[in-house]
Order: sequence, then C-alpha cells, then structure tokens
Amino acid sequence: MRPTKKIKNFMRIFLTAKTLFRLSAFLLLFTLLPGDSNGQYLLNSDSAFKAGTPNSGRIWGYAFGDFAFKSHQDSLNRGGSNQYTGIPKERTSFQFRRIYLGYDYNISKKFSAELLLAAEDNFPAGNPPSSAAASGDELLNNKLSFYIKLMNIRWKNIWKGTDFIVGQIATPAFPLLSEKMWNYRSIERTISDIRRTPSYDLGASLQGVFDPQTKNFGYDLMVGNGSSAKPEADNFKWFYGDVYAYFLNKKLVFDIYGDYERLNWLPTWHHSRQMWKGYIAFNSAATTKGIDPGNGFTVGLEFFVNNLKSDNFATKIAGGVDTLSTAANGISFYVHGDIVKTKLRFFARFDAYNPNNKVDNNTYSKYVGNTGNYNDNSYSKGVTATGDQTYKQQFFTAGLDFMPAKNVHFMPNVWYNHYATQLANSNADYDLVWRLTFFYSFGKSY
Repeated sequence: MRPTKKIKNFMRIFLTAKTLFRLSAFLLLFTLLPGDSNGQYLLNSDSAFKAGTPNSGRIWGYAFGDFAFKSHQDSLNRGGSNQYTGIPKERTSFQFRRIYLGYDYNISKKFSAELLLAAEDNFPAGNPPSSAAASGDELLNNKLSFYIKLMNIRWKNIWKGTDFIVGQIATPAFPLLSEKMWNYRSIERTISDIRRTPSYDLGASLQGVFDPQTKNFGYDLMVGNGSSAKPEADNFKWFYGDVYAYFLNKKLVFDIYGDYERLNWLPTWHHSRQMWKGYIAFNSAATTKGIDPGNGFTVGLEFFVNNLKSDNFATKIAGGVDTLSTAANGISFYVHGDIVKTKLRFFARFDAYNPNNKVDNNTYSKYVGNTGNYNDNSYSKGVTATGDQTYKQQFFTAGLDFMPAKNVHFMPNVWYNHYATQLANSNADYDLVWRLTFFYSFGKSY
C-alpha cells in the first residue's frame, strides 16, 4: 500500500525538523568548546581574558550581605550615611549590601570594554529618621535595582606602559590599590570611601607604569565630572592623581593620592575641597607578579587630610557668623592573615576620624559644614539642620573568614562605631552590630 500524499509530507517535515535539531545541538556544543569561535568567551578563564584575545569576553559578578543584629543604638542617631545610622536597637535583618554583575570584552589586542551593573547602598525607610521613604538604589516600589556603575573603553599601550581609558571609570582614590589590599570591602568601605570620595566617575584617565618590564612604579591620572553615576550639574571638574611604588618583590607598597574640586566659586565665596592621602602596606604572599592580599599576612595603614576651603559656617557666641576653612582627617589601621591556609583567616581594623579641626568652644556655639559627607548631622528629633557636625568617630571591626570553597566566604564579625562631640555639651555614644556576612564571586577571582 503506497503512502498517501499527507503521510509523505508529514515524514518530510519530521525528518527536516530532526536534522535541524541535530545541527543546532552540534552548533551549540561547538560554541562551548575552546577555539576561535565567537562562543569562546563562555569558557574563558581569567588568564585567557587577560591575554587580550580579540573577540573574547567574560561575564562575572559578586555579591555580599549579612544577617545582622543591632544590639545598641546611638541616642542621637549619628553617623551620617553609614549602614546602620537610624536603625533601631534590637533590629534584625537579612540584607544584600552589594550585588555586582559585570561584562568585560576584548575588542582587539589594543582595545577592551568594561560594563558593570551594581545594586548597593540600600538604606531602609526611616534611615535617617527624618526620611519617610526608602532610599539608596531602590525603586519607588522599594525593590532593589541595578544602575550603571562602570562603562568604558580602554586603549592599551597608547604609549609603552600606559593605557588611556574614557567613560565611567574606577577612580585612583582607592578601588585600584588600597581597597584591594584591605581585601574586606564586604565588611566595610575604606576610610576615604566611608566619606564618599568617588570610587568611580565619568571622565578620562591615564593609567601607567614608569618601568613596563617590572611594573614596580606606576601612576593614575584622571579628570571627571565628580558626580559618579549622575549627570554633571555644574562647570567644575574633579581632578585625581595617584603614584605608587612596590618594594621587596611587591611585598611592600607605598601610595600617595591627591584630588581637587571647586564646589562654589562666587566673588564672595571660594569654596573647594582638596584631599591628600597616604598609604603603606605589607603583604607577605606577594610575588614579583603582583600582590595577593587574600593569602598570607597583610598589615596596612591609610590616612588622609581633606582641606575644605571656606566650608564651615561657624556661629559666634557674641553674634554673627564666620566662614572657616577646616581640615577633616582620618587614619585607618588594619591587619588580616591566615589561620588555616585557604580555609580560615582573621581580620581586624581600627579607624579614627575628625571632621573639624577648628572647634573653639570659647568663640563658637555651632558649626554648619557645606561639603557632602563631611557635614554629618546628628538627626536628633529628625531635625538635621540643627545637628552636631563636630563629633569625632572611632570605628572598629574584627572577625573570622571561613572559606569552604574558593571564592565563597562566611564571616562572623562585629561592627562598632563610637561618636563623641567636640562641643561643650559632651555627648558620647555608639552603634554596635553583630553580623554573619556572606560573600561569593564568579567569573573572576576576588
């Protein structure tokens, strides 16, 4: 019995679909295999990507967060924009503090591109107490959202030993060196990052070394808007500069950083900020190839002075207001190291910060700063404009770092911040938080 025309058509369609399915499966498998195909990036390792293979890329990311219990609350809710200001005593919470999703792509041996999406700074409603809505990287429905943190193109070796980068870039302030040596951004920002010196900005940069063969002496210069991910809102640019030097086979590093930005430049008010920052650290696991702060023993010291020109409006006891130039300053000391190599580590850190070196209780009764994050108010009774902007801070953290697998960390730790006013009516108090922090990464090592 001969097949009907309908059966013949059905068999033809079935065989064609079967062939296409096999071909599609073969092509998918081929793209996943190492080779010169466009799918090579799916299996690229860090080392393969860094080799600059044209038309290759990688997806990477990391996240950290905690289960936190706040056992004590500062009575005046001081701390400005720190993670726990305004959070009430005995509050418990699970929270992501940062989520990164990045993509790096090698356009050619000379050009590469970088994209980084971030969700972070997720302050809950009521922080500070005067706030009625959620803030940070939250949508109007209070859900956490990504924003574009980095987006740039790098021209490698524009001259020998120097790259040119344009776009939204990591600044020279701390993310490229001192933050890496601290190694525990998942626990807390560096001391200059706490004061919100930009870690990224939209602009142009030169990153290079003076000795391309050994790479022991380098520099990083940048000019940017000074507004991070937000559009430029004035005509003033932020200028950044950094030089560093490695010694003892890169085990010892020295770093000097400076920046400058005009904030207001009226005939009657020349207002600006200018930071100097120094850094020294020793990492026992470093080799001639580079630092390795996640292993061995590391000790570091970082300090800064931020000269705030015509920044502080000081109310005189006798009447009237003086405009003062102040110098906010801070120092940070930390240590971390192996207890059981690749499995268990410890870390500890202490910071001291003074926002105002011009406090004179015999002459002035109140100080109002005009530079963001150097004018922390006390949020007392929800009225920020009358808060204390002179209080010193002492920060301490310590904990253990358990690594059940590479790039997976569980870190029980304590977070403590002490506040003490410099005004005549002395008031000292503190925030204390106990945390179990988790951190994991994929696509490249951290």
